[in-house]
Amino acid sequence: MTTTSATQSAPSGASGEDRPELAAVGLGHGYGDNEVLGSIDFAVARGEFVCLVGPSGVGKSTLLRCLAGLQLPRRGSVQVKGVDMKAPVWGVAVVFQDYSRSLMPWSTVIDNVALPLVAAGTKKKDARVAVLEALEQVGLTRDAAEKYPWQLSGGMQQRVAIARALAYKPSVVLMDEPFASVDAQTRADLEDLMRELQRELDITVVLVTHDIDEAVYLSDRVVVLSGSPASVAEIVPIDLPRERDQITTKATPAFADARARIYGLIRRVPVDTHE
Repeated sequence: MTTTSATQSAPSGASGEDRPELAAVGLGHGYGDNEVLGSIDFAVARGEFVCLVGPSGVGKSTLLRCLAGLQLPRRGSVQVKGVDMKAPVWGVAVVFQDYSRSLMPWSTVIDNVALPLVAAGTKKKDARVAVLEALEQVGLTRDAAEKYPWQLSGGMQQRVAIARALAYKPSVVLMDEPFASVDAQTRADLEDLMRELQRELDITVVLVTHDIDEAVYLSDRVVVLSGSPASVAEIVPIDLPRERDQITTKATPAFADARARIYGLIRRVPVDTHE
């Protein structure tokens, strides 16, 4: 298995003329005197699935908020299709970890999913069509659309949050540990759902996770953060088939090698992956 250096921002095989869908360029951020992010550089190609991993407290969620335009970095920039992001932009959606806080309990599922469309001035009829399509994409029925979030299971609520992100047809979806609050089986189902949606809709996904197995299973590449302030320790390409499943994929030597390499980078432990 091969690895890319931390300075290599484009995925293997990408043309130098290809403009990244999303890029962090010399990005640094902190709070008060506490520098959280050093100089972060990486780029994500259109239709790529990239996971961000690192030790607890390294600044993964801070980085994701900067990528989403929810906070401006102190240094450097975030670029969407080559244009500096100064604030949240249309076409970049965010799915948060805590669905119980991101969904409004007093509104039905259909109204929750319609929220970004309504805010953008979409006609009610057109918004309803888009919402029902998004709910179908995440495996929810029209019956579920009329319920309130608190009437649904945790896994179904997170599907609602994903549907809301998909409803306005984003090109980039940013996800902050989106499956951390559900049980193991639901987590596996949601992982498979996101891989399927990413391929079918040709969207770019950047997902923060503390789970190394999840990162390897989902990703085309894994960006490993370490240090204080954080920097990119390495960008690890995942040498797995595009078609994956929870049992056979995780039993392969390539999966074990990638997991061991990433674990070693996070723990700063040399790992022999039989290169």
